Amino acid sequence: MSLPGKSAAAKSRERRPFYLDLSFQVLAGMAIGVATGYFFPKFGINLQPVGDAFIRIIQMLIGPIIFCTVCSGIAGVNDFKKVGRVAIKALLYFEVVTSIALVLGLVVVNVLKPGVGMNVDIHSVHSAAVDTYVASAHHVITTSEFLLNVIPHTAISAFAGGDVLQVLFFSVLFAFGLAAIGERAQPALNLIEAVSGSLFWIIGLTMKIAPLAAFGAIAFTVSKFGFGTLLSLGKLVLEFYLTCLLFLLLVLWPIAKVNGFSLLRLMRYIGAELLLVIGTSSSETVFPQLIDKLERLGCEKSVVGLVLPTAYTFNHDGTCLYFAAAAVFLAQATNTPMTWHDQLVLLAVLLLTSKGAAGVSGAAIAVLAATLTASNTIPVESIALILGIHKAMSSGFVFTNIIGNSVATIVVANWEKALDRVALHRELKAGFKAPSSSPARLNQTTSGHAGN
Repeated sequence: MSLPGKSAAAKSRERRPFYLDLSFQVLAGMAIGVATGYFFPKFGINLQPVGDAFIRIIQMLIGPIIFCTVCSGIAGVNDFKKVGRVAIKALLYFEVVTSIALVLGLVVVNVLKPGVGMNVDIHSVHSAAVDTYVASAHHVITTSEFLLNVIPHTAISAFAGGDVLQVLFFSVLFAFGLAAIGERAQPALNLIEAVSGSLFWIIGLTMKIAPLAAFGAIAFTVSKFGFGTLLSLGKLVLEFYLTCLLFLLLVLWPIAKVNGFSLLRLMRYIGAELLLVIGTSSSETVFPQLIDKLERLGCEKSVVGLVLPTAYTFNHDGTCLYFAAAAVFLAQATNTPMTWHDQLVLLAVLLLTSKGAAGVSGAAIAVLAATLTASNTIPVESIALILGIHKAMSSGFVFTNIIGNSVATIVVANWEKALDRVALHRELKAGFKAPSSSPARLNQTTSGHAGN
């Protein structure tokens, strides 16, 4: 029998007005942003700094949050074999699922043929718009450069540059060092926990302006590109979104089913984050919130701290779908002949270059340019055809990436027997409810994750 006070508190949380829910606020912000961009384009075009400011605040905090999460998770476990086991399982999962995504993307674009009939003369395509991306393509072409780039020049440069993979590399080494010195590391771990609490408090405060950020980002996008550009290349956009839907239904849904949880309920649980990445087209804006929510779902802290940052680096399911769809679409649009042998070569190149996206923030176009350059089949200049709709497509692949990363973390935790299934089913069934009593856990985040 539950206590009266506890029952009253539960009822109070259930009666929370819908307009206070972050998901509703972000959705409302996006709707108002679309209307503003359409009816007041001159005003909407000036709202880009609103969305950019929010993204920069989150980016500013991601490096320290990864460091604190990885250190407290790994050093707290004090089991090097477990860390290595989790890393190997995660990387194997990432490689298999992203490969399936690439194959699915190639199959769907070949069946629907969105670019056939456009008959674009490549010589008439203005290539100046893609010069910047072509110039940066060499950063992600070779495997050796990518592997060397994992190691930062200095510990500070990893955080200053905002390179997730470099921060993760340093954080893991530092965590191993803390674990190796045993009890002497406790003061440092206490300090890291305190710093983590303050960082999540800042994130919680920042999330209050998330609806405003979504409003500004969407208003700018509609004002700059309008609906005309979207309609002119609508076949590719529709094909890509259909591919993302098929990936969710044919790949992630069965994976979730086999591992004993509902994909639909998981999407509802992280609904505010999914809406936010649609509005901002940036997966970084929800990284801290995902850490908190995955721990609430019963995933062990050490697993979340290692798998989620690694997933942000290697598990780009949606981006792989985008690469496959965009590359073959450009071949179709420019009448570039591509046999299945050519597409298998393209697939092999994509398996390498898609991992290179981790080292370059927002580098989908740059990595696509690197892929076309490496495959030496499709004209790189043709990328200019899709620049206008890249924003619309990026919302789709970032949305898919977030779902894929969340599923991956729960799956690896399940494999590692580091998943509280009671907490998982309880949270998914009830849906996420932001705690209102603790100022350190505003909307989405937690100061110390002590309640998990």
